Amino acid sequence: MSGLHRGDDLEDDYVPDGLVASSGEEEDAIEPHIPAGDDIGGLLSADEDAEQESAAPAKRKRREKEKERKAKKRKLAETQVDEQPFSAAAKPPHELFGYLSNIQAIAYPAKSALELLDISIPETSIVDTTSWTESRSLDRLVEFIIKVLPSLHKRLRQRPKVTGAPTLLYIAGAALRVADVTRVLKDKKLRGEKGGDVAKLFARHIKLDEHVTYLRRTKIGSAAGTPARVGKLLCEKDALSVAQLTHIILDVSYQDAKKRNLFDIPETRDEVVHSVLGASKLLQGIKEGKIQVVLF
Repeated sequence: MSGLHRGDDLEDDYVPDGLVASSGEEEDAIEPHIPAGDDIGGLLSADEDAEQESAAPAKRKRREKEKERKAKKRKLAETQVDEQPFSAAAKPPHELFGYLSNIQAIAYPAKSALELLDISIPETSIVDTTSWTESRSLDRLVEFIIKVLPSLHKRLRQRPKVTGAPTLLYIAGAALRVADVTRVLKDKKLRGEKGGDVAKLFARHIKLDEHVTYLRRTKIGSAAGTPARVGKLLCEKDALSVAQLTHIILDVSYQDAKKRNLFDIPETRDEVVHSVLGASKLLQGIKEGKIQVVLF
């Protein structure tokens, strides 16, 4: 399995090699030595003319490289423009139903249409977020929850009664992204003074058993994690309970440096579908309407 990229291995700060601009610094053409005292006019001989002609290709090459460098610089600047492309998350529930069903079909190529229907996310369990017309970036997540998910906001401000049982589960594709999400979910506007802990669930630097111990002794209000780690805690260790879970948010609008979202990397996509959305207790809660699916 070492050759596969796991969901936790999504690169957060990768910059494509093709966008790295060259320095454009080339060796200067060797200038002819002018002996002291010689007549300048007499030095403009046929030999020097030939030498100047031979230097012309080098100058053209330098100009071409400089032009290429500027073009690459412009391309790099364009990729760094702070604008968010249209997100699938902004679609209405009936379109999101088709979107998620297609993702599940890709993740389960051997399943029949009837088998896929059994594990599909009901349209009625997908939250309509079309009223939100602003950016779906982390700096807007708090306002998004307050305005679009008022019932979730109300529950996040309450004191949890059960250990290891969050009200909100936020699934992101990379450890650094999870860390960013966790910081946002700790905002007092969401948790108030009574809200529970915010669990940070990813494999980097944290052993699975450490998470198990933490969840079994801590009352958490929300949890953010990568699909690989969350899947293990849901399915293998049974340490993450869905007893109090009302919402699961899928971080589909965020794109990494390679312009990939949560479902664009096969390993990450499969972990979301198999281990998270496919976890029996969680899927049952979704089908019963107890757990709402939100695409952000």
